[in-house]
Amino acid sequence: MKSPYDIILRPIITEASTDAMALNKYTFEVARDANKHEIRHAVQVIFKVRVLKVNTLWRRGKVKRRASRRGPTVEGRTPDRKKAIVTLAPGDTIEVFQQ
Repeated sequence: MKSPYDIILRPIITEASTDAMALNKYTFEVARDANKHEIRHAVQVIFKVRVLKVNTLWRRGKVKRRASRRGPTVEGRTPDRKKAIVTLAPGDTIEVFQQ
C-alpha cells in the first residue's frame, strides 16, 4: 500500500476552493493513480479527521507554444492533474487551512 504522503500531493488554494471551505469541503491535488478509497484513508491519517465523501476529477494539461529562433514554433503540454474535493464530517476542520 502507498504512503498517505505519496497520495496527497498538495492542497489547492484558489478563490473557489476557499469559498468551499465554509461548506467543509477541502481540495487537494492527488496522485494520478489514487482511487477514492486511498484518498479517503490518506486524508483521515494525515489530518486526523472523518471524511464523509470524496469527489475526484481530472484536469487536462494545457497546450503551450513558444517561438523558436531557428525553426518552427515548438509546442508542448503541461502535465495532466487529478484533484480531489473531500467533504469532512461536521465539526472537523483541517488546521493547515486556518487563516
